[in-house]
Amino acid sequence: MAKVKVTQVKSTIDRPKSQKATMKALGLRKMNQTVEHEGTPQILGMINKIKHLVVVENA
Repeated sequence: MAKVKVTQVKSTIDRPKSQKATMKALGLRKMNQTVEHEGTPQILGMINKIKHLVVVENA
């Protein structure tokens, strides 16, 4: 699988609990923090759920 870099660009303040939990599950805690994950269907689904809060790049 290809790797993807996920960077948080918007805050989770005033967001639903499910979106906050998804960010935490991806390992994102702070603004402009970047994490790298395998591009599995589960990870891509999580990214799709919070796509308005993050920027995704192929690694």
